Amino acid sequence: MEHRFSGPPYTLGVEEELMIVDAETLDLSNSIEGLLADLREIPMQGEVKPELMESVCEIATTPCSGTREVGEQLRALRRTVQQVASARGLRVGSAGTHPFALWEDQRIVSRPRYRDLIAGLQFVARQEIIFGIHVHVGVDDPDKAIHVTNGMRVHLPLLLALSANSPFWRGDQTGLDSTRTPIFRAFPRVGIPPRYRDFDDWAARIEFMTGSRVIRDYTYLWYDVRPHPNFGTVEVRVMDSQTRVEHTIGLAALIQAMVKELAEHYEAGTELSRYPYEMLDENKFLAARHGLGGSLVDLPDMSRVPAADLTRRLLDRLAPHAEELGSTEDLECVEDILENGNGASRQAVVYEANHDLREVVAEIVAATVPEEADIPQE
Repeated sequence: MEHRFSGPPYTLGVEEELMIVDAETLDLSNSIEGLLADLREIPMQGEVKPELMESVCEIATTPCSGTREVGEQLRALRRTVQQVASARGLRVGSAGTHPFALWEDQRIVSRPRYRDLIAGLQFVARQEIIFGIHVHVGVDDPDKAIHVTNGMRVHLPLLLALSANSPFWRGDQTGLDSTRTPIFRAFPRVGIPPRYRDFDDWAARIEFMTGSRVIRDYTYLWYDVRPHPNFGTVEVRVMDSQTRVEHTIGLAALIQAMVKELAEHYEAGTELSRYPYEMLDENKFLAARHGLGGSLVDLPDMSRVPAADLTRRLLDRLAPHAEELGSTEDLECVEDILENGNGASRQAVVYEANHDLREVVAEIVAATVPEEADIPQE
């Protein structure tokens, strides 16, 4: 299989799925096509794209040298989309779910991929009204990319605990920090991926599935982490969308440092530890259920450790990598999540005041783009 794992290493790209809402009612609005039409004439770094449903807007950076450039592009993209949306009586917001929207009211985007997805998966795809972020990190060798993918499996629950931002679903408080996680679990080919021997093993498995005509290509494997040969990256997909852009950037800095550590681990010829899949999966459920308020199994010694303590231990270990990558300041944004709570706990604080989910959405929208900027002119 052809690939672009040729470097430079540790480049970053980030994709964010945003909700489009009516400025007055705060209901989801099936308006992506109008926004895309308005955005065509506006110069920007990065890209704005449709997703499965017309009420979803995806923004994506170009490949960036580091977190500072990622931050500049994400902030500009959020502001530009918000200003265009405002002209149509709309707003954008960022969270893992819309607290009271119904999937029955959402239209599917008129693109062959998405129509085929509905035809193949039916209800499983129709009810997928969820929003996530994807972080791509460049890797300069295909076998190294598989090593990093395998090693990232242990980190996925902690990333989910930090990013959990979807405590409400269809007007109900679900009791989960990340309701997005079990909703997406209904899809095939999701969750924590299998472990692969090397790139050839991964490619052979993909070829088996494409040869069997169950998928068209590897992008139909929606695992929480996957190699992306077309981009030459390892892509981490486990996180809920973040309301505050600085939290997205902080998580990107954390993932970039994780990838660097694992890449150097491969270069040193060190073998990864092996843990039972069911324990990795159990940790992910604990993260979705409790977020940072619970504990995870520290796999080396099988003890339960508060998720926040595990995070601080990891931050200490990764600090030298972040310094070398020039992302120390952005990595410190993770500390804000630890000190003040993940998105789910912040939504809960707003909800507890008046038990008003529209107030929750209004807070999400206000924090997604705190200030609007002028659209750049040619």
